[in-house]
Amino acid sequence: PDSTLPPQPRVPAGVRRQVTAEQLRARGNALFQAGDHGAALAVYTEALSLSDAASERAVLHRNRAACYLKLEDYTKAEADATKAIEADGRDVKALFRRSQALQQLGRLDQAVSDLQRCVSLEPRNKAFHEALRALGSSMHEKMKTMSCTDSKVEQMFQILLDLDEKDADKKQKAAQNLIVLAREEAGAEKIFQSDGVRLLTQLLDTAKADLMLAALRTLVGLCSGHRSRTMAIVAELGAPRLSAVLGVEHEQVSLAACNLLHVIFDSLKEGLQKDFRGKEDAVVLDSSRDLKLLIKHLLELLVLEGASAHGRDNALNLLIKVVPRKSPKESNNSLSLWVIDQGLKKILEVGSTVCGSLGSLPMTENSRMSASVLLSKLYEDLKCDAERENFHHLCEDYVRSWFEGHELPGKLRAIQTVSCLLQGPSDAGNRVLELEGIMDSVLSLCASVSEAHQLVAVEALIHAADKAKRASFITANGVSLLKEIYKHSEKDSIRIRALVGLCKLGSAGGTDFSMKQFAEGSTMKLAKQCRKWLCNEAIDAGTRRWAVEGLAYLTFDADVKEEFVEDKAAMQAMFHLAKSEDRSVLYAVASTLVNCTNSYDHEEPDPQMLELAKYAKQHIPEQHPKDKPEFVKRRVRKLLTAGVVSALACMVKSENPALTNSCRELISRLFLALVEEAEDRGGVVAQGGGKALIPLSLEGTEVGQTKAAQALAKITITSNPEMAFPGERIYEVVRPLVSLLHLQRTGLENFEGLMALTNLAGISERLRQKILKERAVPMIEGYMFEEHELIRLAATECMCNMAMSKEVQELFLAEGSDRLKLMVLYSGEEDEKLRRAASGTLAMLTALHPPICKRIPQVTVHWLEILQALLLSPSAELQHRGAVVVMNMMAAAREVAEQLIASEMLEILSVLAKDKDKPRVAEAAQESLAQAVAYGLIKPNPEQA
Repeated sequence: PDSTLPPQPRVPAGVRRQVTAEQLRARGNALFQAGDHGAALAVYTEALSLSDAASERAVLHRNRAACYLKLEDYTKAEADATKAIEADGRDVKALFRRSQALQQLGRLDQAVSDLQRCVSLEPRNKAFHEALRALGSSMHEKMKTMSCTDSKVEQMFQILLDLDEKDADKKQKAAQNLIVLAREEAGAEKIFQSDGVRLLTQLLDTAKADLMLAALRTLVGLCSGHRSRTMAIVAELGAPRLSAVLGVEHEQVSLAACNLLHVIFDSLKEGLQKDFRGKEDAVVLDSSRDLKLLIKHLLELLVLEGASAHGRDNALNLLIKVVPRKSPKESNNSLSLWVIDQGLKKILEVGSTVCGSLGSLPMTENSRMSASVLLSKLYEDLKCDAERENFHHLCEDYVRSWFEGHELPGKLRAIQTVSCLLQGPSDAGNRVLELEGIMDSVLSLCASVSEAHQLVAVEALIHAADKAKRASFITANGVSLLKEIYKHSEKDSIRIRALVGLCKLGSAGGTDFSMKQFAEGSTMKLAKQCRKWLCNEAIDAGTRRWAVEGLAYLTFDADVKEEFVEDKAAMQAMFHLAKSEDRSVLYAVASTLVNCTNSYDHEEPDPQMLELAKYAKQHIPEQHPKDKPEFVKRRVRKLLTAGVVSALACMVKSENPALTNSCRELISRLFLALVEEAEDRGGVVAQGGGKALIPLSLEGTEVGQTKAAQALAKITITSNPEMAFPGERIYEVVRPLVSLLHLQRTGLENFEGLMALTNLAGISERLRQKILKERAVPMIEGYMFEEHELIRLAATECMCNMAMSKEVQELFLAEGSDRLKLMVLYSGEEDEKLRRAASGTLAMLTALHPPICKRIPQVTVHWLEILQALLLSPSAELQHRGAVVVMNMMAAAREVAEQLIASEMLEILSVLAKDKDKPRVAEAAQESLAQAVAYGLIKPNPEQA
């Protein structure tokens, strides 16, 4: 940034001076030089608001462009540089910065034009000539690639569309080449310009799976990140065709269509939320119409009888991903409201389907669960009571429409809808459960002679059993009924569901040992039966899933936990189910394991409050003796031995809606429990735990992300990070670890985050740059002032490793900063570990950045006595660090050396130089004395001559 400033007028003492734009610009320049580009940008922006002079505003816009280039926001860099050029067309700095931005935005011809203008204005500037030459060769390569691509594209389409071509390998190679070409921007644009969309449509219309897959995967490349091209492709293909391909019987083709539609939605939604990318034409395009049209066809696909079961699942998955807001911070939930008005009843059609009944829609074992998740997401996306009330009315109207006037099949559909809502937006489920006649029908159908009818009714009773509004009613009316079904039904599928209902009611006391619903031993009998069914492979997986549901409730009891971890066959059967196609079991598996490891939240009660509760004769929760730490630790070990980590890793890989944010949180809690002991962490990493934790730490509930990040921190602290997270994965760990430094995290989470970042910062410059990019340095600095000594120490050690980066070194020289002063003062603290970390940082800073040596005498009057105390320390490590700091300061500047030699430092160095027991300290002291001799400050020692 331009730093030329006119001299500042003197201001009389005691008179407060108003901050001017010029002063702010000077402050911004200092921040920019120190590497704090975000802060510099903020200061320049503030200066702009105070400045009226056109020339001064032009300089500020030019400086902001420099900041945006450093922050990699090239669109804004171009805009600011353009404003500076509009004020002065001969501003070469602004022209050069705009050319850099245009080059990054892919507009090479405009970048060349700006550089040519720079060369004509300053013909002797070698940097401009070099940049123009490099850009020219880049453009030449691009043109060469494009001309070579032309013939390839035509050739590939000819091979694929030639009906007489019998060479399958040749066709497969052509298809693969087309897909690869579409992944590159130049190739994608060439395919698009060469009438590629029409030709790809022809491939889709062949109805041949291999050609359809090639077309869909190529279209993914064309649509990725390019909104205007995406809109043109949607217009050419049409929403009905895309929806029809999604609903085909061929599973791979349907999945590829799902992937394409996801990319299309991302490109269309990206345009609604932010500015255009530079490579697109600056034309205002409205993609909301296309977005709604595609969603409308997805909703219609849900109830289309000819659509395949997996096509319906893919449509539900897409709606879950693209309709609700990504974050509550986004204010616009209009898409969810539109989907509720247009398609809520269609979603309920899927959720209310009774499999095997006349005219039922084709479904997979995951379809109804996906419908419940979608309904839950839509309900959570509502912002006010009026919106929620509308949702409730639509659900109630739908249930009534089936319940009234449709005889028994209608009642079954209504009850199935209740189950679907209770598994999703339970508030809506409770509301429809209150409707007249619903609960009575559930109870009467539980006693039906038809297995199918009993299944629907018993499942509804189970889902209602853990809802607070209905628990007492069901306890009074449902327990005896469920016991009768469990004892007398001849069908395992019915008995197992009745058992789950009993399990839910029996676990109402949670982990409170004193609150038992059933007689002594009944819970253990139920759990034993659940394990027996779970291990019985003769029973279908869909039914065995209910055995896990039962255990999810029964494992609140510590005796059940202990028996479960002793039953290796039951654990293996559950892990096998967790890896199966039926993903609806995920939450029950995670809940069971969280109970076994006690990784749920539990606060220690306040002793005073306990006394008050006893005095008031209030109920006091009791912990089961087998829930004490030693029992929990033993259970964790047994789960690890049984292979729990590989099962959890497989669960995390699932793209199914059943892997909800709540389920992710449970898995994160589990991983944190599994890595609690340092000796177990290597095994967790070896079985894929480290890899699984990264996505858990980046997506899900805030609690879940924090638990996963803390587990990553524990692994990073005690393992070699390069082995635990090989390749590029190590860079993905940085963001979760930085999240542990936020103020709302606990002290332990802050401490472990700092320790883990210390390890990473010591590995490579690229990792330090990643930590810098995640804006961790200001937070690390903040914790250096923390009252808790361990957190303060961890932050100082982390800063010591970060100081190897030039950007961090510059921060210690920034005007108005106390960073260097703090390090010098910490080097004189009583806490030896803190002194070691701070003096190590000083040793590194003075060695890598000599200007810091001149600044040390200016930051505190105590600098000399602190350095002397280090050299006189009984710790050889502290002595060595102090000696290195002094050696670096002596070498940096004569005036600093004079200050050191004029003090008692000369005597101390002379003694240390002769200490044969500490060779490293002696060597540094000798080097300092030799430097003093070189400056002529002391005479050489005759003994050393």
